[in-house]
Amino acid sequence: MRIWMLRHGTTAANAKRLYLGRTDEPLSAEGAAAAHEIGPSLTVRKVFVSSLRRTQETAKILFPNAEQIVLHELREMDFGVFEGRSADDMEHDEAYRAWVDTGCTGKCPEGESMAEYAGRVCACIAEVVEQEENAGAQETVFIAHGGTLMSAFERFARPRVAYYDTIVKNLQGYTCVTAPGEDNLPFTFQELRRITRYGEE
Repeated sequence: MRIWMLRHGTTAANAKRLYLGRTDEPLSAEGAAAAHEIGPSLTVRKVFVSSLRRTQETAKILFPNAEQIVLHELREMDFGVFEGRSADDMEHDEAYRAWVDTGCTGKCPEGESMAEYAGRVCACIAEVVEQEENAGAQETVFIAHGGTLMSAFERFARPRVAYYDTIVKNLQGYTCVTAPGEDNLPFTFQELRRITRYGEE
């Protein structure tokens, strides 16, 4: 099965380089315009999105004919007290510096750790992929968050990739194909390729 994973369009917080996790912010005018410039894909009938409106608004523009399957577990990482702030703003914040010193893997105060985040995201994606494969689907489309994509590919991609190796800008993403599992995984993602739109060859 072919997998398509795209990051949502730009929001106001993204443009300001703020930590944007649990905040349910819409696309900015610029973000919506950029999605419209890509143009709609009318053949996609189903797309999996998070419970945050920036993914749903992006999906509505890119896949206007698709049913949206909303999965809360696909939402972005909860950055806790860092939410809505920038790295520059927190340059001298002891809690932030301590988190950065862990490689940004430790638990955000009042938020999630990388392990907690990746665990819920990857469990959700695994369930969707297995469900879609069992149903005989030829492809599965996700509109999600940057961290969601990176978590999925760090876990499932073969050859292996590091978390930050697959960072993408808004409205970019990856396509890959599923393959038999290994390393105690139910399946793997192979032939990983960066894209800027669905259907891109």
